[in-house]
Amino acid sequence: MKTVEFIRMGLDMSAGIALQLIEDMEDQPLMFPTPKGGNHPLWVLGHLAWVEGELLQVMLGRANPVAHWKPVFGPGTEPTASAADYPSFDEARKAFQDLRGQTLKVLATLTDADLDRSSERCPPEVKHLIGTYAQCFLIMIVNTMTHHGQVADARRAAGRKRLHL
Repeated sequence: MKTVEFIRMGLDMSAGIALQLIEDMEDQPLMFPTPKGGNHPLWVLGHLAWVEGELLQVMLGRANPVAHWKPVFGPGTEPTASAADYPSFDEARKAFQDLRGQTLKVLATLTDADLDRSSERCPPEVKHLIGTYAQCFLIMIVNTMTHHGQVADARRAAGRKRLHL
């Protein structure tokens, strides 16, 4: 298996697993995972879209189509219980799916050697994390799986049984 095929599998699997849990919470998108708050499903969905757009921007120099979501979904933001603070669930889901689709299209054009290419717009302070295409793809997979766990906790807080993925 080539590395780009392995990355594609990781991108597909992470999105599939995360979306299955997130979509199961569409009727309770603001359910916090703990009594003290945390990242609820709608925040996770919007954050996944924002990060995906941001990493595509870093890699390719493209504008992030959801850059305007940074104050709500960017690093260090605190989820709120107010639906008015967020785009709709459907808008956030579509943004993530569209951006993940763009990511997969970019990946399909690359060879394993291309994964070592330097990201076009990588800020120097995070070069060790996202300085290459490979590192950007890795963060996309890891970020998706990290936040999927928060949605699993929100599901349990809502009284739902575990899903066997």
